[in-house]
Amino acid sequence: MIHITGKIGRTLAMLCAVVVLSASTALAADKPNILLILSDDQAWTDYSFMGHERIKTPHIDKLAEGGVLFRHGYVPTPLCRPSLMVLATGHYTSVHGVTGNDPSPKYYKKDLQKARAQLITKIDQFDTLPELLVEQGYLCHQSGKWWEGNFKRGGFTHGMTRGFPQQGGRHGDDGLKIGRNGLKPCTDFIDLAVKEGKPFYMWYAPFMPHTPHTPPQKYLDKYKDKVPLPVAKYYAMCEWFDATCGELVGYLDKKGIRNNTLIIYICDNGWIQNPGKANRYDKRSKQTCYEGGICQPTIYNWPGTLSPQDRPELVSSIDIFPTVLAVAGARQPGKKVPGLNLLPFMKDKQPIPRKAIFGDSFAHDIADLDNPEKSLLYRWCIKGKWKLLLSYNGEMGRYKSSQGYEKGPQLFDLVSDPHEKNNLAEKHPDVVKALSAEIQNWYPLKTAKVFE
Repeated sequence: MIHITGKIGRTLAMLCAVVVLSASTALAADKPNILLILSDDQAWTDYSFMGHERIKTPHIDKLAEGGVLFRHGYVPTPLCRPSLMVLATGHYTSVHGVTGNDPSPKYYKKDLQKARAQLITKIDQFDTLPELLVEQGYLCHQSGKWWEGNFKRGGFTHGMTRGFPQQGGRHGDDGLKIGRNGLKPCTDFIDLAVKEGKPFYMWYAPFMPHTPHTPPQKYLDKYKDKVPLPVAKYYAMCEWFDATCGELVGYLDKKGIRNNTLIIYICDNGWIQNPGKANRYDKRSKQTCYEGGICQPTIYNWPGTLSPQDRPELVSSIDIFPTVLAVAGARQPGKKVPGLNLLPFMKDKQPIPRKAIFGDSFAHDIADLDNPEKSLLYRWCIKGKWKLLLSYNGEMGRYKSSQGYEKGPQLFDLVSDPHEKNNLAEKHPDVVKALSAEIQNWYPLKTAKVFE
């Protein structure tokens, strides 16, 4: 089959989807709903179910206890826009090409708006997850964080974000009200889908617990006398976000559709609150490939279909795309995605045949829209107990001081040292060599230089 990519191909696909939609209405009624819940800037440790001593997350805890929990879940890249593009396209950052949040003002000063427009076009080269679900009769709703222009550009049928070049259309605009200002756009959409008898896919990505840390007083009061105020505000934001998740899941129960809804939970990237500075993250956190940046517990909760499991394997957010396609009975995209369909392994409780996972990280500001390596900071691999970080001398832009950036290869034993305090690279050069070869095989470099 010939697959046409780019804007023309996407337009044809949407036109075909209209035909397919009318022909598949009866079939679509039997398909499950899919709710993707995306936290925004939250560390892997910051949940009750992960053992945090203070933060209370009872609603997400319930999803974890009743679902398939992967404590060793990861995102391939520790920055929101590239991480969300992984979920939308099913491809690694070096492939989808949106390596940072914004074009660098240093390199695109004269043509910054033109560069922003060019960056958004990268999504046009891929079949997005909403587009593939629409072909199966799904209604698709976007709320919260969304960077790639108007929600329709991502293939959503409904949504909140107006997007660039609209005023304020940078990373979600109107969509950022969700959660903080209630859930009505989401509940109205659920009502619509139920009324029309159609399955739905919902992208619920509230600007929470992301800064600004402005939690309601009732949550802040629980923490303010126990930890420094900046930390207390962050903790309270985590609990407030959890409450919105509970409200949304509760609405599914109210509508009688909970058992026919797969809920997937993950965060876009990590966050370790700086104890001395409000609304600031600490080192080895967001934008780095330490555990504080990339480790993200992942939950698949589908009552009656997936039994509760606490799984030990490594998984990645790159797996969500093919897993959702399998759940919906959708076609595979024209450009094959690298993730694993986890559905059969979760249903049959079978081990996942994977030996290693990979990822990378690039500067917040993109130095060259056509050459990811100019902004490359890390490539990494986890295999067994070992984690290897390789550092590169990419252009860091204005965020250099906050990176917590360190030189040279870094090897950690995550079993005995989950917080990565002891670099064992010099003691195990054979492991460094072997994992370096695997990383190079996964993402071959052409011009990037090692940061030594």
